Amino acid sequence: MWALSAGGYRRLGAAAALATAVGGWISGKLPAHDPWGLWVDHGSTARTAAAVLAYAGLTVLVVAWWQYGRTASSVRETLTTLAWWTAPFLLTPPLYSADVYSYIAQGAMAIEGHDVYTVGPSSLDPAGIGGDAAASVGNHWRDTPAPYGPLFLLLSAAVAKTTGGTIVPAVLAMRLIALASLVLIVWSLRRLAREHGTSESRALWLGALNPLLLMHVVAGMHNDGLMIGLMLAGLGLALRGRWVSGSALVGLAMMVKSPAAVSLLFIGVLVHASATGPQRRRWAKGLLAPGLVACAVAGSATLVSGTGFGWLRTQGVAGNIHTALSVVSDLGLGLGELGRLLLGTDPEPVKSAVQTLGLAAAVAVIFVLARRSMNGRLPPVHALGLGLLALVALSPMVQPWYLLWGLVVVAATQQHGRIPAVLVVLSAALVYETHPTGATPPYGFALAAIAALVATSVLRRAPFLPETARVPGPRGGDLDAPLSTEAPKTTA
Repeated sequence: MWALSAGGYRRLGAAAALATAVGGWISGKLPAHDPWGLWVDHGSTARTAAAVLAYAGLTVLVVAWWQYGRTASSVRETLTTLAWWTAPFLLTPPLYSADVYSYIAQGAMAIEGHDVYTVGPSSLDPAGIGGDAAASVGNHWRDTPAPYGPLFLLLSAAVAKTTGGTIVPAVLAMRLIALASLVLIVWSLRRLAREHGTSESRALWLGALNPLLLMHVVAGMHNDGLMIGLMLAGLGLALRGRWVSGSALVGLAMMVKSPAAVSLLFIGVLVHASATGPQRRRWAKGLLAPGLVACAVAGSATLVSGTGFGWLRTQGVAGNIHTALSVVSDLGLGLGELGRLLLGTDPEPVKSAVQTLGLAAAVAVIFVLARRSMNGRLPPVHALGLGLLALVALSPMVQPWYLLWGLVVVAATQQHGRIPAVLVVLSAALVYETHPTGATPPYGFALAAIAALVATSVLRRAPFLPETARVPGPRGGDLDAPLSTEAPKTTA
């Protein structure tokens, strides 16, 4: 039957994506004011019906993605499927997030000379270039300084200036940046998969065709996509021995969002492995050189942007907002409230201490993984993917799309076994956590839990591939070969 073929699931997923997009057109995060009259509110009844359609379409899309992963598809077929599933979201309003309005407003702030690292979008003139975007920003972020790097602010400012802040063209221009990020992710995934001897098609299926990425990078336009794309491209260059260029790209990724800096440690492992001469010189080159290159790029980007170095002090502002997906924040909040009830103490210091311990634990895990990759027990890029997953799991603020930081890396380095299986289940579940408006209603968590249980049950009964498969070695390793004991070889 056609519905059981790769082409059948491609068509099914395309129809589902179209339904999600149509539903999102009415139930998505509409702007507070659209002078063009395209993205306007049609009333509560229409919004509810459209949200149901969007959720139904998303469910079918997840099933189509899941089943497509069971087919033996070529790279060309998978890229065609990606194009089909992406197309319906090209002209929709922002879905699953209001962050794009913050991006546009912060770009307008930079144009008007506001210090984006001191004040929030509420400082803009409502009748000015970024007024409509600022009015559409979520309540949590209207008075929050920008936590993003100068490179992204340069892009946002260019969008605001080019479009005059008119909301529809400004959002669509930001979507062009998101699409460019997707192209960069696809290109980098293929290169990394070839370097690690894994399937390019499987890497694209898990890392690019993933509904979590489609919803939050393409439909939601989160700048995490640009950070991931630049970081992956830098890793690909470093694996081929071009670590200076690779570190420079990571420096640019850091100037979008700071978590990309973690990859410098693992590029350092590659540099150390390829360096010659005394051990002390090799250590110094591996530990210092990539960071110095990235810092030079970051400093240059900051000077060119003219926004100053305020981004150094705003990296923790997101942690002030509690998200239920953060285990450490939930634990800290629970312990703090328990202390308040039993001892009458202030719960905030307890929560802050637990969050700090969580970040410290994440750093410790990352260094252990770097040490294992230095000893040849893990490929460095795969170790980076695991480290980013640990960082997300132990962070004080966790959003569903944060999973993509490590997931996309792992997609190119390990495609069989427990870790990819867990990532598949989480991807199928976390798409439900966020409403098309970007809100996180309680039933979203219930739907996510149900999806996780169903996905786990199905996966146990019919796994994609044998659980005994291991992480391959770099460059041409057998898909079922045991874990590589050698780090990738590069040349300085």
